[in-house]
Amino acid sequence: MKRVLTLAAAGVLSACGARPAVVPGSPGAAIYPETPRGEHLDLYHDVQVADPYRWLETDDEQTRRWIEAQNALAQPYLESIPARERIKNRLTQLWNYERQGLPAKYGGRYFFLHNDGSQNQSVLYVKETADAVPRVVLDPNTFSADATVALGEFVSSPDGRRVAYSLSDGGTDWRSWHVRDVESGQDLPDELRFIKFVPVVWTKDSRSMYYARYPQRIDGHEDDTRQREIFRHRLGETQNEDERIFVVTDHPTRNPFVQMSDDGRYLIIWLYDGSQSTGIYYFPLAEDGSPGDLVRLFDSFDADYRFVAEIDDVFYVYTTAHAPNARLIAVPAAGKRNKKGDPEQAPVSTEPLGVRVIVPEKKFAMAEVTIVGGRIIAQYLQEAHSLVQVLDLDGQPLYQVKLPGLGQAAGFAGDVQDPETFFIYTDFLTPASVIRLDAGSGRTQIVHTPRLEADMGQFVTEQVFYSSRDGTRVPMFITHRRDLQRDGQAPLMLYGYGGFGIPLQPEFSVPVLVWLEMGGVYAVANLRGGSEYGEAWHSAGTKLQKQNVFDDFISAAQWLIEKKYTSTPKLAIRGRSNGGLLVGAVLTQRPELFGAALPAVGVLDMLRYHTPNSNARQWSSDYGLSENAAEFAAQYAYSPVHNAHRTCYPPTLVTTADRDDRVVPWHSYKFAAALQYAQSCAKPILLRVETRAGHGTGKPVWMQIEDYADQWAFLVKSLEMN
Repeated sequence: MKRVLTLAAAGVLSACGARPAVVPGSPGAAIYPETPRGEHLDLYHDVQVADPYRWLETDDEQTRRWIEAQNALAQPYLESIPARERIKNRLTQLWNYERQGLPAKYGGRYFFLHNDGSQNQSVLYVKETADAVPRVVLDPNTFSADATVALGEFVSSPDGRRVAYSLSDGGTDWRSWHVRDVESGQDLPDELRFIKFVPVVWTKDSRSMYYARYPQRIDGHEDDTRQREIFRHRLGETQNEDERIFVVTDHPTRNPFVQMSDDGRYLIIWLYDGSQSTGIYYFPLAEDGSPGDLVRLFDSFDADYRFVAEIDDVFYVYTTAHAPNARLIAVPAAGKRNKKGDPEQAPVSTEPLGVRVIVPEKKFAMAEVTIVGGRIIAQYLQEAHSLVQVLDLDGQPLYQVKLPGLGQAAGFAGDVQDPETFFIYTDFLTPASVIRLDAGSGRTQIVHTPRLEADMGQFVTEQVFYSSRDGTRVPMFITHRRDLQRDGQAPLMLYGYGGFGIPLQPEFSVPVLVWLEMGGVYAVANLRGGSEYGEAWHSAGTKLQKQNVFDDFISAAQWLIEKKYTSTPKLAIRGRSNGGLLVGAVLTQRPELFGAALPAVGVLDMLRYHTPNSNARQWSSDYGLSENAAEFAAQYAYSPVHNAHRTCYPPTLVTTADRDDRVVPWHSYKFAAALQYAQSCAKPILLRVETRAGHGTGKPVWMQIEDYADQWAFLVKSLEMN
């Protein structure tokens, strides 16, 4: 339980303790902007916690002036670094390569994204057949002068005649959905709003859509402090006319998503209340797409349950129930029904009758599974790289998909009756290639391979294993020049994430390639909290065990130094979002170990991360909640904002964006303020805040180039790179 003791109004905040500090190398030896420290105290479980920068959570004139002052300090410092322009030019040069997304097949047509290399946003194309000449359906580069209006998702109608697409304005996660006629290229009048993180699904007749949206406040704005609700939209009608068909009434934090079976006979409601607390309900649909009675298929919320496909009234479900590495089961459609749209009166069935195990749990974690052309395509994680197994519908192995190397394969979507599917392959030195798979024969065909003006042959990736603080064996990928001299003098960037069951697999990146060309070494540690070894690996880095993630990262740094890949003055750490938390936590725990730090869009105030919206509250499956005494104690011990202390921190560039509505930017504001106040030496602590940008999705290429040019230039200066 939390109780406010004192709240100092922003207008009477004192500048007491706003310690001025010189930033070396900045024009005029500028000092940090004045940052008033308030007297706000919170009480958590009889522990008084100071929050002197609570005022930075408010988007008012005082906060905006403070942000402007921080940018006015950081930007000249970064732009004055001689290497920045060279880095920016090389980023621009290398990013100018042709790239293509995975095709999605609807009504016999192929829809895909394509970028000719010079475009800030990829363009949506359609082809009538696999060999036909593609034509433009939608070009988001025309939507705004600065290319900050981005195409989010697209979903074609089953007949391929119309495509629903979403737009993000200025980096926000909020989407506005529109419908375009594929033949004419003209938009229909339909518009759907109040949607975030979820696509729409079409009914079989291509005349209506189901979608999940947040409620609307009285003032007309979206309200993401409440749960999503499911609506049906008929083409030609306004959103105000849409029928609400489902709302969660029996639990305060479960959020629904929608999926559609390939035959259009079932609307699937997937409910999320944490990565290991999900459920599956469904509505049988009439020929016109109207819903029947709701059925609760899985509602024990004791594991991860994901709808994979439905074939002949049998549901195929991915689950971690009784299987930390996951398995695939088959469940017949239930006959027990309830009153339409009333989940509270639906029969509860924690173990539906007739469950069959199709693909049992194996040694390696099953990351994803799809069913295409009557074949089960199971994607496994083998020591953090992809292994793809194809089986028949009884779970009998047929063949293993041949991959070009020990990298990442992703995709494999498609209709349960369509014999072809597509996937991408990538690794640290291979840009994503698009590959077609004949599900029946296992034959593969390259559809698109990018060409870059770079010599990839001078680099090599190796996988190593090291011991964490508690003896746990942790894998790590290291990419570097073939002629690397392990004398401890190489600048090295250590990257990590360690959360939400997200594995870090090999993946190509233009900025990483530029870093390698600069003589840098790039290391990716596969920390606990991810899913590289299944749910057990994930849960070992959550809640009361979150410190394991930080220990894994610190141990990776120590191993790299011990093996002379680098040394402390040459070692930079970087992470985004949950990875920003990672960097912030290890920076405050072991500041003497690192030569520079780049925490980006990080979750940095662990006691209040769940306050902005209901989406953030659901991160409690990994972080816990400060309302719980034991979880509060764990959070308070590592929360970066609360653990900045008087010491000499390495050069640190904190980056965020003013429109980030996933990890709200005040996390970074408060952390930067705390570090600047605590810094005891002349090494710079800078805050860079992007405008008209969000958490990262949809960011135009030009803005990404500016961002990476600043970060890499900061490292050149901080690590004293040649």
